Amino acid sequence: MTRHIPFLFVFLSFIPFNGFSQQGVLLDELSNAYADASIPLLKELLGIPNDAFYPEDIENNVGWCEKEFGERGFLTRRISTSQAPLLLAERKHPKAEKTVLIYLQLDGQPVDSTRWFQENPYKPVLKRKKSNDEWEEVDWDAENPIEDDWRIFARSASDAKGPVAMFLTALDAAASKKIVPNYNIKVIMDFEEEMGSPRLPEAVTMNAELLKADMLIIFDGPRHISNKPTLTFGARGIATITLTTYGPIVPQHSGHFGNYAPNPALRLSKLLASMKDDDGRVIIPGFYDGIAIDPKTETVLKNVPDNEDEIKKRLQIVASDKVGAYYQEAIQYPSLNIRGMQSGWIDEKVRTIIPGWARAELDVRLVLESNPERLIQLVKRHIASQGYYVTDTVPTSEERLAHHKIATFTSEISYQSFRTDFDSEVGIWLTSALKNAFGEDPIRIRMSGGSIPIAPFVTTLGIPAVTVPTVNRDNNQHSPNENLRIGNYREGVKTMIAILMEKL
Repeated sequence: MTRHIPFLFVFLSFIPFNGFSQQGVLLDELSNAYADASIPLLKELLGIPNDAFYPEDIENNVGWCEKEFGERGFLTRRISTSQAPLLLAERKHPKAEKTVLIYLQLDGQPVDSTRWFQENPYKPVLKRKKSNDEWEEVDWDAENPIEDDWRIFARSASDAKGPVAMFLTALDAAASKKIVPNYNIKVIMDFEEEMGSPRLPEAVTMNAELLKADMLIIFDGPRHISNKPTLTFGARGIATITLTTYGPIVPQHSGHFGNYAPNPALRLSKLLASMKDDDGRVIIPGFYDGIAIDPKTETVLKNVPDNEDEIKKRLQIVASDKVGAYYQEAIQYPSLNIRGMQSGWIDEKVRTIIPGWARAELDVRLVLESNPERLIQLVKRHIASQGYYVTDTVPTSEERLAHHKIATFTSEISYQSFRTDFDSEVGIWLTSALKNAFGEDPIRIRMSGGSIPIAPFVTTLGIPAVTVPTVNRDNNQHSPNENLRIGNYREGVKTMIAILMEKL
């Protein structure tokens, strides 16, 4: 059953912010009190399984959101698609002249429960780090206050149910102080983001008038590695490629046919290796065409306070690839990444065979200056240039006997990149809100390396978009033992209260 956050008496003056004044301290008190009181709400949301491959679980998430937003004065309606619906929640405010559209994600990556250090990834666990850097579980009902560096471990704790709970809590905190935004709010909730939101573009096109707004805020993603308040003004898009090479029609005994039957794993390895140099740069001609870092952009990128040594230490790498001279520059370019490979068997299932096939899954991160179709075709033509007969289906017996090297190539363009100017209305407004909340300018990042499927909103609706990330960067999103730092949850609530208070 949904728990209501109790009304908390925290005094908050209504004098406009002037730097990080006494009001900023009082905002801390309000946000911390409501964040801590809303932990049961967060636990409840995290306890609902949300793998989009299971429609019945997604339906439970949709129903939960309908109830919670409805109780906070929003009118909700489902936007039907061929699979999971989108959910739109809308609340109008007196004398509001503008409308802010907020994007929230509710689904999560699939889980491999055998690799989680807890009973169930959908049963949130509170943990603290011991002196030996190992995590130990803490009783939720312990009398001691929960510390900022403790963490909640659960699937989607950071990506991205944590921000959903933060926003609902911020709404409750604002209501307790009779803070009414001077803009209308629309919230669009996506339940298939981890699948690439395949039905989102059509849904946005078909419901453009319903989704109409002046700007878009995305509550998703991790803060800068320094964990300081952050705004991100763009994101790379994403396309995917599945590439399969072939050997014998079925796996063969390596003693009988080693040195005779071609090995598809070796062929695939050499084919992939031919796409990049030893420094990680794509060497397919034309892949980086159109991208130039001018002096103004260089200044913007270098204003991000990255510590390259610290980044390498966290990744435990000695040197980075050389696509860019430093991290922020590197993510301004399209990428070609091997996200997974499979052929034969390994570990306890290993066997002495020549595999029948080898497969690689690739992702291509997109930037505005690059045409996605063109990049896909460059990769496909490169494969053909290496002597492969390229097809989009499993080869027939006739094709196998006619061609020495065969590759099956399929691709999908999920969504394009987006970028918003720092000095846009939404950029200036959000920068002011975060500065008022935290007493200093937020870190402003031109473009994140990851992808968010909101390009249809930018292109179809013609509105600028900015991401307001709140979670800790070391959160293991998409991986086992995903977590959310308590301090980030508290500051995330503070961030969203500040946005609700900021006049537009």
